[in-house]
Amino acid sequence: MLTVSILTDNTAGGQFLAEHGLSYLVEINNEKILFDAGHSDVFLKNAEKLKVDIENEMKTVVLSHGHWDHGNGLKYLKNKTLITHPDSFSKRYRKTNHTLVGLELTKNEIEKQFTLMESRDSLQLSKNLFFLGEIPRNNDFESQSTSFEFANGSDDFIPDDSALAAIVNNELVVITGCSHSGICNICEHAKKITGVDKIKAVIGGFHLKEQDKQSLKTVEYFKKSKVEKILPSHCTALPALALFHSSFTTEQVKTGMVFRF
Repeated sequence: MLTVSILTDNTAGGQFLAEHGLSYLVEINNEKILFDAGHSDVFLKNAEKLKVDIENEMKTVVLSHGHWDHGNGLKYLKNKTLITHPDSFSKRYRKTNHTLVGLELTKNEIEKQFTLMESRDSLQLSKNLFFLGEIPRNNDFESQSTSFEFANGSDDFIPDDSALAAIVNNELVVITGCSHSGICNICEHAKKITGVDKIKAVIGGFHLKEQDKQSLKTVEYFKKSKVEKILPSHCTALPALALFHSSFTTEQVKTGMVFRF
C-alpha cells in the first residue's frame, strides 16, 4: 500500500496549518520519504499533529525542483539524504519584477546539512518507488512558455522539475510537486521509467492556471489514460481546479489529509 500524507499545501484542513507550498509524506513498503518541504516549518507542525516524527522516522528527502515554496523549509532539517536534480540550485527570478524565486539555501549550505545526491537520471529509491529525474518535454502543449528567468535574463523552463512514481498492484501513482515540465510529460516518463503502463492516480501541483488549451489537453489525456483518481493541488489555480472537478469530480486536497492507494 502507498500512503501520501499532506503536510503542506495551499488549503488548510481542520486544525492543520496551510501556506503557499507543498510537502508530502510518502510511505510505501515500510519506507518513508519526505517529498518537498514547503517554505517554512509548517510541514513539521502538521507532521506533529499527524504524530509523525520527521527527524527520527525519515532518512530521505526528495526535492522536486529548486523553487522557494518547495525547498525553503529544508533549513529546518539536517542529517538526511537529499535527492534532487543538479539544476535545483540555479539562481532564478520572476520575469515580472526580477524577484528571487529560487532556494534560500545555497548549494554549499545544503551540503553542510545534508548528504546531497544530485541526479539528472531517474533513481530507484526502493522496490516500488522511483525518482523520475529530468523529464523529457515531448508533447506540443506543455512547457511552451515560462514566467521565470535566470540571472542572465535567459528563459528558465525549470529543467530540474521532477516527480515520484510509485508502483501499487502493478499500477502507477504519480506524485508531483509543480509539473513545470508538464503533468502529461511526467506521466509518460513515469511509464517509461517503471515499465508500467496503467496510471491509477495522479496527485500534486499541476501548474495549470486557466481553462485553456493546455488544461483541456490534460483533461483529454487523463480521460484517454483512464486515470481513476486525480488530485490536483498547490499551484493548480481555481479555473483549472473547476475544470478538473467538472470533468472528474475531483476532491480538494487540504493539509492533514491522508490518501491511501
